[in-house]
Amino acid sequence: MNRLLKLEEVGQLLLSIVLFRQLEYSWWFFLALLLTPDISMLAYLVNARLGAWTYNLFHHKLIAIAVFLGGFFMNIPWLTLSGIILFAHASMDRMLGYGLKFEDDFKHTHLGWIGRGTKE
Repeated sequence: MNRLLKLEEVGQLLLSIVLFRQLEYSWWFFLALLLTPDISMLAYLVNARLGAWTYNLFHHKLIAIAVFLGGFFMNIPWLTLSGIILFAHASMDRMLGYGLKFEDDFKHTHLGWIGRGTKE
């Protein structure tokens, strides 16, 4: 099952690339922005609760889709791009086993515990 779920995430990442191709940006722009949603992890410097909330905001696929659709329907290219980047990044993270965070610990995700020496 785990392999099937990761394959689904690969498909969603490929969909993001197809959507990005419809925009008028250079390829390097996609690659340069792909990791920017991880800036949200800086909120963990304040506390785990704010960190989890901020991280989940920037890694939730429904929010990514809403941002994309808002940009698309309002004809705001940078907003459309932002939605695609958020969606691509979330798909890439889930493909690698990183999920949305619980408030108790950064390593506790909706996909289970991550990292070495974690609680199983």
